[in-house]
Formats: sequence, C-alpha cells, structure tokens
Amino acid sequence: MNNKQLLIAFFFMLIAITAHAQQKGKATFYSKRATGARTASGERLHHDSLTCAHRTYPFGTLLKVTNLNNGKTVVVRVTDRGPFAKGRIIDLSYAAAKQLDMLFAGVATVTVERYNRGVPYDDEPAIELPELDLEMATQGYSMVDDWRGRDNMVDDKIENDGQKIANNRKKQQGKAAIIAPNETKKPVKTPSKKDKENKWNKVFERIKKIF
Repeated sequence: MNNKQLLIAFFFMLIAITAHAQQKGKATFYSKRATGARTASGERLHHDSLTCAHRTYPFGTLLKVTNLNNGKTVVVRVTDRGPFAKGRIIDLSYAAAKQLDMLFAGVATVTVERYNRGVPYDDEPAIELPELDLEMATQGYSMVDDWRGRDNMVDDKIENDGQKIANNRKKQQGKAAIIAPNETKKPVKTPSKKDKENKWNKVFERIKKIF
C-alpha cells in the first residue's frame, strides 16, 4: 500500500470520525403500533423504551439527540438499523420523541452525537431520615446474668418443694406410729359344770315351793 492509498484511507477515516462526532438531520419516530416488533439487534421494540435506529453506530451505543427547534435533549440506545429515507439520520422510539416534544410535528431537525457518560438518571429526591437517639444505656442488659438469676430461682423452688415433701412424709409416718392405748379386755368367763348344776337345783327348789 503506497502513500496515496494511506492518505485516502486516513481521509475517509477522518470523515467517518467527524460524522460520528456530530450529525445533523431529520429525526422521525416509531408509532405505538410498532410495539413488539423485532429489531435488527434481536430485541423487541417497546414504545416506553428510550431506543433508536441508526445506520452505522454499533448496537448498544448511547446517543445524545438534541431537538434544534426547542433545545430539548434525550439519550437513547441503538437497537435497530435505519432510517433509509433520504435526509433522515435517526428513528426514535415513541418515548424518546415525546421527550423531544416532536410528536405533533412528526419530524424534527436534530443533532446526534455519541454519549460516553453512561445512562443518565433523574436526580432522586432527598430522603429525610429521623434523628436517632444513640445515647448509651446507663445499665446494660446481660443475658447471662438473667439466666443465672432464673436458674437460682428454679433451684430455690426445687429445694423448697423437696423440703415440703419431706415434712409431709414425716407427719404421715408420725401419725401411723401413734397407736391408741390398748383397752384391757375382760376375760369371758365360761360357766363350769358345777355352776350349771347349781343353777338347775335352784330352779327345782323354786318349783317345789310353788307346789
């Protein structure tokens, strides 16, 4: 490759870089009815997404689009190829066109340049947090001491219950040991044969007296 060819290649490269640095032309946008259509990158088109179609930028490139009629800007991501109509340099999603305030006109004159700062986000509102009182407690809580105190209470209760049971057993044994005084039983006197004979003799004597 001679110097002439190198010069020509460098010239076209410089033109391409300059063109990619900033483009000026007409912008159009997809209709809402195109939602769900598959783009050249394989992604599905959605009217709420900030995406666009461009002829040369790689898929995933972020582009900053400025509406020259009102100065409004939007950052979009390349997901499709186009537009192929003469004089048009970019096709925007419905949401991107809405941010540029070009829905009524349908077409707007814009500038397109590469955006290298990352995806911009709206500033989130500051969240006010309540002040917390972080003063140290004057008396700390110890779980170990708490459990030790509970163990001592349980031990005392077991000891008291055991003492009560022992005292009740002693009382029951004392009652069983007390025996009522034995009453002296009078011996039963069985009548002898002589007594029986005397008894009958007395009976006969009474009968004789009667007669």
